[in-house]
Amino acid sequence: EWVTADISSLVTPEAWTPYLEGTDAVINAAGALQDGARDNLPDIHERSIKALIKACEGGGSQKFIQISAPGASATSSTTFYRTKAAADAALKESALEWLVLRPGVVIAPAAYGGTALLRALAAFPLVQPLVFGDRPLQTVSQADLGEIVAKTLDGDIAWRQDFDVIEHDAHTLAETVGAYRRWLGFAPARFTVESPKWIASLIARTADFLGHLGWRSPLRSTALKVTSEGVAGDPAPVERIVGSRLSSLEETLASLPSTVQDRWFARLFLLMPLLVATLSLFWIASGAIGLARFTAATALLTENGIPRGLASFAVAAGSLVDIVLGLSILIRRTAAMASGGMILVSLAYLAGGTFAVPHLWADPLGPLVKAVPAMVLALVAIICLEDR
Repeated sequence: EWVTADISSLVTPEAWTPYLEGTDAVINAAGALQDGARDNLPDIHERSIKALIKACEGGGSQKFIQISAPGASATSSTTFYRTKAAADAALKESALEWLVLRPGVVIAPAAYGGTALLRALAAFPLVQPLVFGDRPLQTVSQADLGEIVAKTLDGDIAWRQDFDVIEHDAHTLAETVGAYRRWLGFAPARFTVESPKWIASLIARTADFLGHLGWRSPLRSTALKVTSEGVAGDPAPVERIVGSRLSSLEETLASLPSTVQDRWFARLFLLMPLLVATLSLFWIASGAIGLARFTAATALLTENGIPRGLASFAVAAGSLVDIVLGLSILIRRTAAMASGGMILVSLAYLAGGTFAVPHLWADPLGPLVKAVPAMVLALVAIICLEDR
């Protein structure tokens, strides 16, 4: 049974109590990369989890598994790591049966965040752009991570332990992306372009700004910082505990045969920023041109029998609606609604244009015809905006 709740709002033990009834154990896999319009890291990683721990101690589940991250400590360089470490410390000080797992880059059938970015980078045609391509990455299969959780709950792994959950050998970022290229069946890159740090920093700052608009880009400054430091740990403890090495990157990918859906996702994830930017610029430009050439746009309608007052209102209102839609798609919370609005407004334009100025269908520049692919592009955006 799935219950939906905003974890960042559950910051008291009492708020958690209704969700703990009838549970045998708690597994916390919640996480966000960076603060933004949709995320507050202290609330998500620290305050809510400390409240959850207190609720468990007060009569809830007595078994608690915390999914943390390698490198999480009170002195870490990012808020992501520091807030994770604060929850880890609170759990270790509790009276619960606890386990802290620190997985590397988790590879699963689904992709989100960093693993989505790996797929998108692998889908880049001809060239391979990278930044910090020589930094180490250690991965872990979602299946291996899940098996460790299951064995702990079954009593096969002792409680009150804290260890990394990673493959034995580290790969560089470049090697990892290359493995994904082979896995997806894309042709090898002709050459690799290592982006200068200043370009990477500029991209990260732009992504940080978009984060304030609600976009959870995997290119934000925290991701850049984590990548520059590498995602690596000590595989010896987990290998001792489970009695063998965990699946390597190659073994993990081989266990998850890629399909055409994976190729589509990789390419569409790469194109998504361009898709949103194109729709935004198209609609803002449409509205701005309508206002800039207000007299000419009004004359086009009055010449075809539309009263001047109604024509002026239609041009002004239509231009403002266009600009609002173009700005709204830039905000993650309203992007899907704005895309739907673009489709409805386009249909209204087509209907109105067919009634008022039907000859524009035969215009060599195709002002009405061009609205059709714009509607299709907005429909694609609605589908691509589903991120979970």
